[in-house]
Amino acid sequence: MSKENFRYYIKVRAALNIPASVIYDELYSVHGDEAPSYRTVRRWAQWFCEGREEIEDEARPGRSITETISENIEQVRLLIDDDPHITIEEMQEQTGLSHGTVQRIITDHLNLKKVTARYTPKDLTDFRPVCVGLNHDSSPVIISHKRH
Repeated sequence: MSKENFRYYIKVRAALNIPASVIYDELYSVHGDEAPSYRTVRRWAQWFCEGREEIEDEARPGRSITETISENIEQVRLLIDDDPHITIEEMQEQTGLSHGTVQRIITDHLNLKKVTARYTPKDLTDFRPVCVGLNHDSSPVIISHKRH
């Protein structure tokens, strides 16, 4: 059931002077965890009792979530595939997306992280390097990899 359907039900029941707790119990008994929280039911019931007519959300400030639509995700993926050393700033310039949106697409949608200036999958836990000493510049000498 959509948010609007829940709100319409709350609106009708509130118009019949049914308490918010009863409305919530009815919704929860039918829809379980899909039902809105008691706080949400109480808030919407109060607004409807105060004369609110609309069941739609009011417009909110800020960027639309449509920034992370599949076309933008695919565009960022292709940029990384073409140049694994590309920076977020370069992707920002090429896509017109904000820094935060590019970062969110990389980490949340593509499940990548940057390792040595290159994007790689986040979960690289199949193998573990074995360090046997240090080079003259204090960098580790890795001779083999062992499975976990």
